[in-house]
Amino acid sequence: MWRPRRVIVTHAARGFDHGRAIMARAAAAGIEVLELAGDRLGLDRLGLVPADDPARAYREAKATLAVVVAPPSKRRLQPIAPSADWRVDLAEGCPAHCSYCYLAGSLKGPPITRAYANLDEILDGLPAYLGQGTITSRDAARVTEGTTFEASCYTDPLGIEPLTGSLSAAIAWFGRWNADAQLRFTTKFADVEPLLALDHGGRTRMRASINPRAFARFEGGTAPVADRLAAIARMARAGYPIGLTIAPIIAAPGWETAYGALIDDTAAALAALPALDLTIELITHRFTTGSRAVLDSWYPGSALDMTGANRVTKRTKFGTEKQVYDADTMRTLRRFFEDRLTAALPAARILYWT
Repeated sequence: MWRPRRVIVTHAARGFDHGRAIMARAAAAGIEVLELAGDRLGLDRLGLVPADDPARAYREAKATLAVVVAPPSKRRLQPIAPSADWRVDLAEGCPAHCSYCYLAGSLKGPPITRAYANLDEILDGLPAYLGQGTITSRDAARVTEGTTFEASCYTDPLGIEPLTGSLSAAIAWFGRWNADAQLRFTTKFADVEPLLALDHGGRTRMRASINPRAFARFEGGTAPVADRLAAIARMARAGYPIGLTIAPIIAAPGWETAYGALIDDTAAALAALPALDLTIELITHRFTTGSRAVLDSWYPGSALDMTGANRVTKRTKFGTEKQVYDADTMRTLRRFFEDRLTAALPAARILYWT
């Protein structure tokens, strides 16, 4: 269980049952709960860190859970290719310490994890998006998934679940929703016990985000990969569809041996599951100039390679640039993963490569 040093609750968040429930869980766990008179966050304003000490600001932010209200702009859903039709945020920020963190440069200010108190408003807005997606619900290969809602774009919802309860509430909500829709989340954590007995209706797919031991060292504060694999096996036995997110795929020396062993370990962990409903998503390592600068400040001295070796610049649809592996490296990686996964996990469906 992630145990932050403090839980900060805004005035508006205390007006929601879900916000007050998070406060109660934190208090029961012996965590300090700070109730703000207003709705503005700021560790420096609260006297928790000096404004001119970014390293300490990072540490204190990572030890803080803020309970806030998602404004209407956050509740207007956006497509999230290639994963799902729509991104639905239960929270923003993550308690893990991954030195390749995809949130670096995306979220403003110190990386405080923010859980949304108005969860009912967020979920009650989802039916308006049913059948409106273009990513999966209109893809012939994935149309059986229905309209898909991705809950782990800006957070790891399982990592904060013991305090928030948001993921359990969302799974139960989708289980009651008699619609052709699916909730999706991916995680580097493994405490699935609270989810196993939920009436999920088969409408939530849990995916484990995995990497070989050689590269999982870049994933500080997360569950061991073996535990993550055991967790998705438990979820499958509880009737959930499951998946693997192999990410980020890192083309460092020895990657073939490392990922080959990971695939073999995964096949062994899932071998005893009958009628396996398993998907796989393959995501190579990439970064932007801005995210690299943030990550260098958060994790100085990290051994993760973010140089220009084997890289090319790719412009995104938003006009920004990111560094991705060059075409030869990408072809070699893709051929390896598709061949090894097809052989080791023939029942699995590879959803995409990026």
